[in-house]
Amino acid sequence: MTDSIPNISPPPELLDALQSARRPLLITHISPDGDAIGSLTALGYLLYRMGKDPILACQDKAPNAFNFLPFYDRIVQNVDDANADLVIALDSSDPSRLGDIYDEAQFADLPLLVIDHHITNVYFGDINWVEPACCATDELIFHLARVLNEPLDEALATALLTGIVTDTRGFRTSNVTPAVMHITGQLLDAGAPLAMITERTLDTRSMALIKLWARVLDTVELSDGVISAINAIQMRKDLGGLIRAEGLVSFILGAEEAKIAAVFTEMPEGKVECSFRALPGYDVSQIAFEMGGGGHPPAAGCTTDGDLPGVRRKIVALLQEEVRSKSR
Repeated sequence: MTDSIPNISPPPELLDALQSARRPLLITHISPDGDAIGSLTALGYLLYRMGKDPILACQDKAPNAFNFLPFYDRIVQNVDDANADLVIALDSSDPSRLGDIYDEAQFADLPLLVIDHHITNVYFGDINWVEPACCATDELIFHLARVLNEPLDEALATALLTGIVTDTRGFRTSNVTPAVMHITGQLLDAGAPLAMITERTLDTRSMALIKLWARVLDTVELSDGVISAINAIQMRKDLGGLIRAEGLVSFILGAEEAKIAAVFTEMPEGKVECSFRALPGYDVSQIAFEMGGGGHPPAAGCTTDGDLPGVRRKIVALLQEEVRSKSR
């Protein structure tokens, strides 16, 4: 099984930086998903086992669905007094994805490592390890552990498998290769609970989220192969809190007539979060990149300024052009 896994290795200078660090600061992207939290906790746990004192950070609170992961309770939203000697950006294609928690002036004197798998990565670190062929950033952390000769245990394997499961939508994306399945086999051998991870991260939703889905689904529109919906602030206030319609964009892509799906989430201060999904053969990553975001051809996102209806009209038109360009 091991021989079927490609030999993917980080740059030697990245290994040197990790080995010499005493208190590395790990930051993952805003609105964190399973690969963001999985890679954050996996690398934090790995570095802790190596004798480091890692700080795990994310601007937005990690969803409760991931509270089974190692070091979940150590993730912080404020790093003003971090006293770090190294910064590591995880699962983030550009510095804006790190949010306000990454203050370039505050950390200007520290080396910045970037570990990511997004094809739209802009290589913003002093040392960049970007592998677009990998299905998840957690796959890179798996290879890092191998290079460091750090054994898999149940906690590490669970964090790694969480990122792989969620970023592949339960092994349903086109980048699930035989190598990914061999890696998954090793993680299962180490004790990662696949059934529990799948149930907690893909199948379980709070009642509040189900009610929000109902409100957002009432806004669904389908035109020229693009299906979209809006998630307004008032909808969320009516339900008692500012929650995102997690998972809904993948759900509406299941419409038989849809080629591309988008959900537009109204945020404070005149901003709109945009989440895109696409069927194989369509590419939403470049549109996201042009709008200041990033991602992969089948899954991408961005945050942009503007009012909710205007952003929806503008971006749906761009997505429709992507559908038409593939139909010519």
